[in-house]
Amino acid sequence: MKHLVFYDAECPFCFYVKKSLRKLDWFNKIEWIPVQEVEKHPEDYPYMQFRHKRMYDEIHMLTTSGNLHAGYYTVRRLLMALPVTVPLSLLLYLPFMDKLGSPFYIWFSKNRYDWFGRYSEPRFE
Repeated sequence: MKHLVFYDAECPFCFYVKKSLRKLDWFNKIEWIPVQEVEKHPEDYPYMQFRHKRMYDEIHMLTTSGNLHAGYYTVRRLLMALPVTVPLSLLLYLPFMDKLGSPFYIWFSKNRYDWFGRYSEPRFE
């Protein structure tokens, strides 16, 4: 089983991050799913239905153990899943880092379309 990561395929920054992190997924532990796919086929992703309104605002991750993370907590857990990024992830687990990281993530996410634009059609690959 793989971790499922739900990303916005209309966001150039999100697409680039996905593309970059896929290269670091040496053990093929992560499956990337566009939120646009969840929107089209919500019956295939029942665990995301209660998060529907926030899907475009925050990256989400369903871990192999069944935990659902959003935003900063997804980034932290995602980096922990990739061997080369574990040291960076450990910094994000330091006490009180989430008190800084979570608001920063929300601010960044709200402004990403202004800074990076938006694809007119979702990019899946």
